[in-house]
Amino acid sequence: MRPMNKRPKKSEHLLLARLLKQLAPKIGARVVLEPEWKIAGQIIFKSGKKSYFRYNTLDLNPVGASDIAKDKDYANFFMRRLRYPTIPGKTFFSDEWAAAIGSKRDARAAARFASRRYPCIVKPNSGSQGEGVALVRNKKELLRALKEVFKYDRVALVQTHVRGRDYRIVVLDNEIISAYERIALNVVGDGRSTIAQLLRAKQRDFDRTQRDTRIHMRDARIAAKLRSQKLSMRSVPRPDERVFLLDNANLSTGGDAQDVTNRLHPAFKKLAINLTRDMGLRLCGVDLMVDGNIADKPNKFRILEINAAPGLDHYVKTGTAQQKIVERLYLKVLKSLAR
Repeated sequence: MRPMNKRPKKSEHLLLARLLKQLAPKIGARVVLEPEWKIAGQIIFKSGKKSYFRYNTLDLNPVGASDIAKDKDYANFFMRRLRYPTIPGKTFFSDEWAAAIGSKRDARAAARFASRRYPCIVKPNSGSQGEGVALVRNKKELLRALKEVFKYDRVALVQTHVRGRDYRIVVLDNEIISAYERIALNVVGDGRSTIAQLLRAKQRDFDRTQRDTRIHMRDARIAAKLRSQKLSMRSVPRPDERVFLLDNANLSTGGDAQDVTNRLHPAFKKLAINLTRDMGLRLCGVDLMVDGNIADKPNKFRILEINAAPGLDHYVKTGTAQQKIVERLYLKVLKSLAR
């Protein structure tokens, strides 16, 4: 027995198992973990009912709705039909998969599609946590990004690049559990340290706070982002100068979280709850790109994607209040599963 994911998962994904073991006794339940990998578990409720989980996936969302949410292109199709504002884009296939299914939408077709749309976002169609997500500015960068995506996903999504502030809203049934702004990996200069030194210091801070995030110093996306700013790892930012190193704001790639749960505009609350319900989900992470502040009435925004198994591993490390929010969420989930 072993994890079946194409890429190995890190220990950060064990937060769910740890929390469920901690919280289950509060409702008279217990958790049994598969002993070798400790990523799959069984919840035994006092009624005798049993429920199961694997990584961040619980017996809460319907299987069909969860599978649609995992496929970004399918999810976008149904969200568009429901008149939600999504990001324009198209899927393309690895050469092997394009040949197998008789499609002409290979990397060359992706290059033609992107030629009038640079800069574009390239991402795995079924990926999560920011893996393989890249902003590309030309054909060379596009083909490099596609090559990386096709190492672990045979379908890539090429999308229009939209600017704004990146937010995640977590919904459970008809309740907003949390909302936070995601800020891309960055460093702040002190006038003495190089970007490489500042990144190493940031990694030490992650380690000190037991945040399970690894900054990959040789990530080609970091190098490309620095080149676009005419910088390198040897550059020394001015005091208080903020330098962004990635274009995606996922916490798993070193981004920061700023809690906005208590500032969320009621219209955004309604949007997230309605979208979760319309997509057939009960637990959902709704990712938005907002042109403005999420505390204000919605004006211009786009739905980046939805996540049927929103990992809160990094969010929980951002503060005591956030830890309590996550504990409250999973206690509610356990009570719901027990019924």
